[in-house]
Amino acid sequence: MTAYIALLRKEPSSDFGVDFADFPGCITAGKTLEEARTMAAEALALHVGGMLEDREPIPEPSSLDSIMSDPENRDAVAFLVEVPTRPSKSIRINVMLPQDVVVAIDRVTANRSRFLAEAAREKLAGRG
Repeated sequence: MTAYIALLRKEPSSDFGVDFADFPGCITAGKTLEEARTMAAEALALHVGGMLEDREPIPEPSSLDSIMSDPENRDAVAFLVEVPTRPSKSIRINVMLPQDVVVAIDRVTANRSRFLAEAAREKLAGRG
């Protein structure tokens, strides 16, 4: 796991926005602080997961000083979000699911394993 700095921003008439200096384009928002924190962890995990799948290099975390020295970040609140930065080894498991659930999964994906892994990650990210 590697921790990256997330930047929380809030305008008077908006939700709480979160972005990552080390991952341009990785942004999210939440109506509450807790929702923004949860969404930040999920957004970063999905972003890094996609980079790993595409075999793109994962940047080293920037320092707090370097991020906060940017004048655009001075009003943001920094917090850490941990994310796995290496692909983990897959293991085979045997699970039992209701037939209707399997049929529904097969309607939306050609890869059950990936679908179930992504669903599990989303559920786990919500638990903080």
